[in-house]
Amino acid sequence: MSRVTKEITDEVPADLKPAEHMIKVFDSGIHGKGVLARQRIPKGTYIIQYKGELISKDEAEKRGAEHETQGMVCVFELNDKNDIDGSVNGNDARYINHSCDPNCEAISVEDKEIWIAAIRDIEPGEELTYDYGYDDEEVTCRCGSAKCRGRMSTTKKH
Repeated sequence: MSRVTKEITDEVPADLKPAEHMIKVFDSGIHGKGVLARQRIPKGTYIIQYKGELISKDEAEKRGAEHETQGMVCVFELNDKNDIDGSVNGNDARYINHSCDPNCEAISVEDKEIWIAAIRDIEPGEELTYDYGYDDEEVTCRCGSAKCRGRMSTTKKH
C-alpha cells in the first residue's frame, strides 16, 4: 500500500487545473505500465489526483493481498479510516511507478484527497515516479536509479 510523503492542511486551490494533459501511460522499463511526461512539468505542479474506490482499512488489507498475487497493488493509504483502491474507478495515477530517487511526491490534502506533485522539474520523455514508502522491507525494488535501496521500504533492515 502506498503512503503519503507530504501532508498539507490547506485545500487544493479551487482554480487548480490538474496537469493530466502533460502525461501519458506507456510501457515502462521499471514495471509494466508507467506514466511519461509529454512536456516539461515544472516543480510544484499538481499533476494528477489519485482516484479510485474509497474503501475501509480491512477491505484494503484484503484487496492488497489479492493485488499482490496479480503483481500490481493500487491501494493507497488515505487516512486513519479509509484507503483508495485505484484499480476500481481509478485513473492514470495508478500507473506511476516507485523510485528510490523520485521526481514526484504523494500529497495528502486534508486526509480527503491524494495528489501527485512534481518535486523537481520533469523533462519531456521522463517517467514520473514517487517513493511508495512501503512498510514491508521485503518488497524488492527494481527502479534502476543510482540511489536504489534495493527495496521499496523506507525503513532499514536491522
